[in-house]
Amino acid sequence: MLKKGSKLYSILTGTCPKCQMESMYMYKNPYMPTHTLKMNERCSHCHTKYKIEPSFFYGAMYVSYAVGTAFAVAAFVISYLFIGTSLKTSFFAIVGTLVVFMPVIMRLSRNIWINFFMKYDPEANQEMA
Repeated sequence: MLKKGSKLYSILTGTCPKCQMESMYMYKNPYMPTHTLKMNERCSHCHTKYKIEPSFFYGAMYVSYAVGTAFAVAAFVISYLFIGTSLKTSFFAIVGTLVVFMPVIMRLSRNIWINFFMKYDPEANQEMA
């Protein structure tokens, strides 16, 4: 299901959307507060420039809203419907989930956003190999 060459692979792993050979981020761990969104300028393998234009990733804020909403709904369904907590406790579960997963949501949103504009190119894998 999660195979190289698919958009889902690039989105979930944070790899270059064009060659999928390396991470777009300087640091693998999203939970390093000062380095969560630090990205490489270009892919060292296929030389794809990640920031297509200045302020390119502002659009990821809209994606972040949708991804955050999905996480919040999942937290509500798990806490209220499956576990059977009160609405007040479910609210705290939603807030806690959004705080804990904030770095993941931010990176995931950027990954989704850049994959709207770039697609996998199997020849990019072989050009520099």
